[in-house]
Amino acid sequence: MGSLKLGLCLVVFVSIRGFAQVLVLPAGTPLPVQTEAHLPMRVGQAIQGELIYPVYADNVLVLPAKTVVTGTVVELRPNHARRVSARLRGDFTPFRTPIVSFNGIKLADGRTVSIATGTATDGAPLYRLVAPPPRKGGFLRQRWDDGVQVVRDKVAIVTGPDKGDRLTQFLYTQLPYHPQRIEKKTAWTVETSEPVSLSAVLADVPPDTQVAVPAADGEQPWIVQAYLNEALSSANSKTGQTIEATVAEPIYNPDHTIAVPQGATMLGVVTQAKAGRSFGRAGTLHFDFRQLVLPSGTQNVQASLTGADSVAGQNLAMNSEGQVKPKPQDKLLVPLLLLTLAARPLDHDHGDNQFGKTAVASNSIGLVGFIVGTAAGQRNLAAGLGYYGAAISLYERWIKRGREVSFARDTRLVLQTTPRRSTVLRPELGDARER
Repeated sequence: MGSLKLGLCLVVFVSIRGFAQVLVLPAGTPLPVQTEAHLPMRVGQAIQGELIYPVYADNVLVLPAKTVVTGTVVELRPNHARRVSARLRGDFTPFRTPIVSFNGIKLADGRTVSIATGTATDGAPLYRLVAPPPRKGGFLRQRWDDGVQVVRDKVAIVTGPDKGDRLTQFLYTQLPYHPQRIEKKTAWTVETSEPVSLSAVLADVPPDTQVAVPAADGEQPWIVQAYLNEALSSANSKTGQTIEATVAEPIYNPDHTIAVPQGATMLGVVTQAKAGRSFGRAGTLHFDFRQLVLPSGTQNVQASLTGADSVAGQNLAMNSEGQVKPKPQDKLLVPLLLLTLAARPLDHDHGDNQFGKTAVASNSIGLVGFIVGTAAGQRNLAAGLGYYGAAISLYERWIKRGREVSFARDTRLVLQTTPRRSTVLRPELGDARER
């Protein structure tokens, strides 16, 4: 009976080419949603976001990118790790993580379609990791380039868009308690828990919906957009572990027949997984894909990672070979600055501004430290607070276990085949436009 229901759900009502049809979005389809505004952190808060990527059903586009999706915050869960880290710095804000669920899709014609999804807890602003060109130079040149990149990242904080808002949020972090919010551009990927019927139009495939295809001689690489089927982490994954990803968008041959259908499976393996270790040594993760499972059989391929979505807070970077690791930290600049400021109250030069020395030293742990250090008027107390803040900074950068590399389930991946394996694939599916 269950298989009969599934078969009925997958029925496609086809009409004459160019007319509307109804397609069913199956349960388990990933929907990557991103908010476009800051939102209050509270239970019952309405959420309106947009799809980051287009969604296909049976190789036909049914939901273009930027389709509006609506939902709500169903729970606020305590974020214990963040609370502990904040309290060490004098911030007693009860940090929480919003648990969200989505219940509606607003179509282009103004209609709203009800949907049911699972809840999502891993919401965070996303950025796209992109493999850069191969690095030049030896060890010293590469370390110099890492340092330059750290400086550029710091400068971008005060020169990039929304710098006024970032300054306000920084000032909030100096308070012992401050309001929370759901940040603009926060993204969640939820899966549909029930099938959804949607309309589509069977027409010539527009150029902006096609994925790059190989040339007829098979020498040009082609790109695969896919969703990771299970979570991966440098802390838990093992070298040699098999992994899977599901193709998110169809790939077309030059004659518009389908080479790789949406829903096909990529099979791969973790080629390197090294957990973070003590003394700030970060974890690394590297994987690739070697087989493509099609309805007509399995095709051997060699596809490497050239792009992936990542949570902004992880600060990951990818090298030219697809290996992912955390970005280098400023291990020297911040601790040295805090140590220098902490020593200032102990400088007894005549005529110096003792209040200013005390203030900059004790402010290393925010407004609480500033008030205690300046109100007491004690040099040693202010210096002690300063050294305490410097010690936390040194511990996090030099002693604490290094950061891990992790990808959640349904992370969007960009995979590229090597030229020697980029043959035109022709599974026996026919032309999707003529079904």
